[in-house]
Amino acid sequence: MGSTSFFITLIGEIRRHVVDLFLLLCLASFGLFLLLTINSGLFIQQLAYLGVALLVLGAILLIDVSLLVWLSPFAYVGGVLLLVISYFGPIIRGARRWILIGSAQLQTSEIAKPLFLLAYAWLIARLPPKTLRNVAIHAIVFFLPFLLVFKQPDLGTSLVYAASWLAMMIAGGFPIRTLVILVLVGSVFTPFLWGRLHNYQQARILTFLNPALDPKGAGYNAVQSMIAVGSGQLIGRGLGRGTQSHLRFLPEYHTDFIFATLVEELGLAGGLLLLIFYGAILLRILLPLLRGAVDHAMPFVYAVGLAMMLLTQVFINAGMNMGIIPITGITLPFVSYGGSSLLSIAISFGFLWVLQRLRTP
Repeated sequence: MGSTSFFITLIGEIRRHVVDLFLLLCLASFGLFLLLTINSGLFIQQLAYLGVALLVLGAILLIDVSLLVWLSPFAYVGGVLLLVISYFGPIIRGARRWILIGSAQLQTSEIAKPLFLLAYAWLIARLPPKTLRNVAIHAIVFFLPFLLVFKQPDLGTSLVYAASWLAMMIAGGFPIRTLVILVLVGSVFTPFLWGRLHNYQQARILTFLNPALDPKGAGYNAVQSMIAVGSGQLIGRGLGRGTQSHLRFLPEYHTDFIFATLVEELGLAGGLLLLIFYGAILLRILLPLLRGAVDHAMPFVYAVGLAMMLLTQVFINAGMNMGIIPITGITLPFVSYGGSSLLSIAISFGFLWVLQRLRTP
């Protein structure tokens, strides 16, 4: 009887969010079709990862909202522990971002994203950032995981953390005027940050400003990515006909540079279609807020953070693929190959849909 009740509850939740699920699956299909034409082995693995992510999403939807709220502060502790554990994991491409589970690699900063979103939303709802004391508490809580990710090193993911947290702080009541002043003051110290960057990060910025500076070294990724995007033109070369990805000129064609792979094969039309689906997902997250349908602070703040997280990742990934921002390792949500990224997005939306049950008494 208990299992039947759970099944009925799950079906009801799926029916409530069927449009969102459809949009997420459409996004996943972009990546799956690309992987199928390039590497069938990766396609099978990604399909399995997607199945696991959907199962995890379904399990989260069965959680009672009061239990999820109660667990929120523990989510922060869990996220920090995941980041700390990664420092004991293997060094891959000069960074400690992963832990090994059997033969699988789990990127802890990805799994920690929804945990921190949940914890920040809980804290902001209880301590609105409208006083100096509360702002100081939020800053301390934020900078611990931010620095742990930044030191892995993972500049791209740390920027996503920062953008999401700032958006949530503003949604929680932090004065925009104060934020602008802090940004202006902080910009004065920007030159001093140059020396804190790793050599490869400095090289990426220099080659962004001038890709021809080192076309076979630090600028190679950017040059090959722009060639792939440019060769796609309006409708692309066709699925399975992208030379940059199939001949392996394009590095990380299935993860960080999958947008370039997509545009080469499907052209500007395919790239715009993908961005339209992302826009639709963001509207689905934000429209209830704009309509005043969310009357509780915690789901309101969480939704803003999730929307900013997705927007930042899409902007950085697509931007670096097109050569309009410096190269930094970051995945395209629900499209790039990788189980960690799929799990992160699935957990994020699971938390959102559960929190939407909250109502102000």
